Amino acid sequence: MRSLRFLQLDVFCERPGGGNPLGVVIGADGWSSGRMQAFAAWTQLVETTYILPATDPRADYRLRIFTPSREIAFAGHPSVGTAHAALTLHLAQPCDGLLMQECASGLLPLRVAGEADMRRIAVQAPTARALRVAPDIAAELEQILTGLPLGQIAPALVEGGRRWWIAELAHEAQLRLWTPPHAQIAALAAASDSLGLALFARSTNTARGIVVRAFPCGVGIAEDPASGAANGLIAARIRACEPQGPLADGYRVSQGREIGHDATLDIEIDADGAVWVGGMTHTIIDGTLQWPEPA
Repeated sequence: MRSLRFLQLDVFCERPGGGNPLGVVIGADGWSSGRMQAFAAWTQLVETTYILPATDPRADYRLRIFTPSREIAFAGHPSVGTAHAALTLHLAQPCDGLLMQECASGLLPLRVAGEADMRRIAVQAPTARALRVAPDIAAELEQILTGLPLGQIAPALVEGGRRWWIAELAHEAQLRLWTPPHAQIAALAAASDSLGLALFARSTNTARGIVVRAFPCGVGIAEDPASGAANGLIAARIRACEPQGPLADGYRVSQGREIGHDATLDIEIDADGAVWVGGMTHTIIDGTLQWPEPA
């Protein structure tokens, strides 16, 4: 059984320990999908990725992304973290500050700024669209958000790489103190084929634009410490609803403090509405693994 290189990273944090853990496997070209899934289940990380040779000549590399239970087409923190691993191990080099990632959602560019420990990477989120908006969805969210005053932007079910329910709350403090009904969010996710519910509130702290809490109960995760895909959809929703607003060009996100993390995500929104979700990544573990083919 051949040993493979394995990195465990902390994604979307200014210092180690604050972000979202990610496992990255290098050299699993001959692994079956079942073998990849079995290892991802064993790690019990939110996601595990596999860096593979690109099949599209425009891409620098290809990646596959697995949760402990299934393969997914796109996720933000695995994309940013995998790019960090590819650069750290000299498997790819940016051209004019850009990398091109091939994944099940297609080709997605990543912006690279800085070097080594000061490097920041941002992935361009897939184009988002609102599938359903309030008041049409009021009944589905009414019991979950009982007693919580909503913010300026109406709730929506939004799709773009992933599918999330998005809602703005009126007050940061209420979002931070909220105890989510996980079973109800899981039922909502199952009924709508979505990951779950992502809530945001505008921050009173001038160092950040919004606070986010994301509950991907649809894949068995109670709360995500840093969600790139959910933040990409939130940013697209903000830009669509407030194209001239103070957050329309980008902002900084605080996420994860309620579960002992301290993630920081940077949102950039181009003039054409393209959303970039980025931040810093730290290598925590660099080693090797051995994993057999499932019986």
